[in-house]
Amino acid sequence: MSGDHLHATPSAERPRPGAALCGLLGRRVAEAVVADVVAADSVFDDADAVVESAGPGFAVPLAAEVWVFDDTLSRILLVRHRWRGRVPPGGRVEPGETPREAARRELFEETGVRARLLPEPAAATVRSYRAGAPACLGLSYAAVVDGAVPLVAEGGQEVGWVSLRRGWTGWFPEDAARVRRYAGRLRGGVAG
Repeated sequence: MSGDHLHATPSAERPRPGAALCGLLGRRVAEAVVADVVAADSVFDDADAVVESAGPGFAVPLAAEVWVFDDTLSRILLVRHRWRGRVPPGGRVEPGETPREAARRELFEETGVRARLLPEPAAATVRSYRAGAPACLGLSYAAVVDGAVPLVAEGGQEVGWVSLRRGWTGWFPEDAARVRRYAGRLRGGVAG
């Protein structure tokens, strides 16, 4: 594991890991999920416990996102989601797709940006993306791109750069601090 291995205690409002299961993941996807959780720079909400207890071919809802930083590591690319506020580009992992593949796809669909993701995931989490929705295992990947890259927003969804110093308001209030810490480790050459 590179970087810190952090565990945040899930809030009482968050569903517990494994609260809802979906279709069985194929072996390739399950192996990719386990490898990425193990390699993640930071692990929150006992995300590693989900994969440790699941065994091969486990079933769990999956989500993936990308923390896209500009080349100065001072800004992050965010989309304005209709109810979650400003969030990194991302979404559901489709059947047969690894979280890394989903992250690249979602990044392109929501921003028009094609980027090389850093080798190690930035974070693994367990969280609910909508009030009352089941918990998902989420993987956050990172990329560094030219801050002048053209952006193409997905229909009706604003996309733009936000200063890491200023922060932002989104569904997961802890994300701004997590992203800032990760960017600081990237600046220091420790993460990714």
